[in-house]
Amino acid sequence: MRFSQHILIAAVATAAMAGSAGAATAHGYSGNWPVTVTKSQRSNGTSCLTLGENGSASLVLGSRKYDGSFLVSKHTLVATITVQAYSQNAGLVFIGSASRGNIGPGVFEDVYGGSDFDAGALAFGMKGGC
Repeated sequence: MRFSQHILIAAVATAAMAGSAGAATAHGYSGNWPVTVTKSQRSNGTSCLTLGENGSASLVLGSRKYDGSFLVSKHTLVATITVQAYSQNAGLVFIGSASRGNIGPGVFEDVYGGSDFDAGALAFGMKGGC
């Protein structure tokens, strides 16, 4: 298994264990955050990730908006955005270090049909920056 798939499995496990606790720990992270993906094959660029107090999330990518959810557990933020795929389930996963309302660098994962489609380095800009 590739390293990025291990990260994805850990993120999914964290989300499953945290369950409804995600909304409780989401406090302090709500707002919009510029997210920049680099070092990927297909997904380099900057978009706007919005996190809600209730654990909801949305991503504006170009002129389209996609919805999802997020949680913060053990100083790790995991945001999962559902995107449309042809005949497979697909999602964009944003994972970053989180502490005291700040989000640090992390990993981006584009999952298609349950497999790693693309991955890259992830940087979060300043809260309110988009």
